[in-house]
Amino acid sequence: MGIYAPLQEEPILLHHSTQEMASYLKPGKHVHLIGIGGVSMCALGMVLHGMGITVTGSDMHQSKATDHLEETGIPVAIGHKAENIAGADCIIRTAAVHDENPEIVAAAEKGIPVFERAQSWGYIMTAYKNAVCFSGTHGKTTTTSMMTHIAMEAGIDPTVMIGGYLNLLDAGHRVGHGDTIIMESCEYCNSFLNFTPTIAVILDIDADHLDFFKDLEDIKHSFRQFAELTPADRGIVIANGMDKNTMDALQGIDRRLITFGLTPDMDVYPLHFDRGHSSFDVMCKGSFYTHVDLRVLGKHNCMDALAAIAAAWALGIEPEAVTRGLVSFTGAARRMEFKGVYNGADIYDDYAHHPGELKATLDAVPERGYSRTIVVFQPHTYSRTKALFPEFVEQLRRPDLTILAEIYAARETNTCGISSKDLADQIPGAEYYKTFDEITQRLRDIAAPGDLILTIGAGDIYLVGEALANAN
Repeated sequence: MGIYAPLQEEPILLHHSTQEMASYLKPGKHVHLIGIGGVSMCALGMVLHGMGITVTGSDMHQSKATDHLEETGIPVAIGHKAENIAGADCIIRTAAVHDENPEIVAAAEKGIPVFERAQSWGYIMTAYKNAVCFSGTHGKTTTTSMMTHIAMEAGIDPTVMIGGYLNLLDAGHRVGHGDTIIMESCEYCNSFLNFTPTIAVILDIDADHLDFFKDLEDIKHSFRQFAELTPADRGIVIANGMDKNTMDALQGIDRRLITFGLTPDMDVYPLHFDRGHSSFDVMCKGSFYTHVDLRVLGKHNCMDALAAIAAAWALGIEPEAVTRGLVSFTGAARRMEFKGVYNGADIYDDYAHHPGELKATLDAVPERGYSRTIVVFQPHTYSRTKALFPEFVEQLRRPDLTILAEIYAARETNTCGISSKDLADQIPGAEYYKTFDEITQRLRDIAAPGDLILTIGAGDIYLVGEALANAN
């Protein structure tokens, strides 16, 4: 399998090719990670440390992740300073770390090569016989987590990187010693085009990250490139055969293609649905493969499970491990995560930050039998809110009460001139508050037995649910 250089339209000032990493990612070298507290960077640091490489890092904030790294012998400096890179042979950074960062400036002055996080993961993948990469606009974390449960039950000792916390691992990553790596693979900034998958899974393709991609066709083109990174002789592409955008992107691809979906014309599909898609038989190429009992509800979770099952089937994993793995999966952190109870109201949190994800989350709510649904939504990025404004309004009209927090800026500045109040103005009965304290107090005033209080968003809105649960 070859090593692929990142495919990005805008050149990076200090860019070095993936091929050059072979000289640095080996025992005896010192690698410094900027932004090491992030989910993927923390996992990367642990993997490199396990390879016998000296790892140091820096981050703007102390966190559980940085504390964990320190406990494992990886020094972490809080704050970005030139002196943090002393002794480093190379630098690895996240996409959020720009060329003006003082550590990057210092690296340029010293002639220390700078690599991107996704490049590093792509290079690491080449050491594994099986690199199973889960991509798609929606469902990546859940499906990667499901696959991790299956792989652990199968005893294949995988290395894992998930964009969230998984109780099974007590982390979002795992350093294994087997021949399989399981990776959540994000399309933003074409990061996944640095990867070297042997099995590329595409869950769906939707309009998102329009601050980077030109349009939906541009997104589809990137997913096609991602699928074509699989080896021509043995690569496998697993795709949602019910998603038109996905199938358009893969039309005529010269790789082994396995489709999954809810209908018998798919390669992997369910029979005998029961209890809201939580229990079913699985058919693979027309033959019975296994029976599955899911502990997570909703059509979207059924589809995510089918994608993980298709990957397990492609790897030759025994059906019993699939059954055991999926029944043990109760959800990833921030994916309909139960946070507690206040005044008889159940509090849940979900990471949904796209209208399609909102729809999937809200579609599953009626199955839970609550008398009233209160959604507290924090939009994620100004560009996404503006680009998908009508779609957000459509979904946020569905709850009995929608409460809007201000937009979580993430990597952006508000050049769009947009606010969550604009959403609230278009949603009958919606309420908008500038602060989390105001939202928490409002929920304390109205929470009642039989209510579902659901905090939703990719930012820090989960803090509202936690504050409410702790207010008892």
